[in-house]
Amino acid sequence: MHELAMVRSIYDVISEKIKEYGVKKVKEVKLIVGELTGVEDMTMKSCFEIYVQATPVEGASLIIERVPVKVRCRICGNEYETKIPFSECDVCGNKSFQIIAGKELYIESLDVE
Repeated sequence: MHELAMVRSIYDVISEKIKEYGVKKVKEVKLIVGELTGVEDMTMKSCFEIYVQATPVEGASLIIERVPVKVRCRICGNEYETKIPFSECDVCGNKSFQIIAGKELYIESLDVE
């Protein structure tokens, strides 16, 4: 359950912003999460609810926006979305690629009072 460690890190960032801007209450946290992170939405939301109890973040909605896996073919340069297991390039048929999206995990926005 690596989601708990992720929630801890996310909360640390939120806590810094609360102090920096004098925030009284966080109403919503929007996360950008790549498909390759292995994050389970329900587990992440459950860990978040438990971890933020008795803080200014308690009761905040956690919105998770998914980023699909996108790769660039090392042979022809074609960029395409793929699933696991990774598919070959639909232009040249090669399976040599660089991952360019799908590993993200960051706070996109906070809705605060």
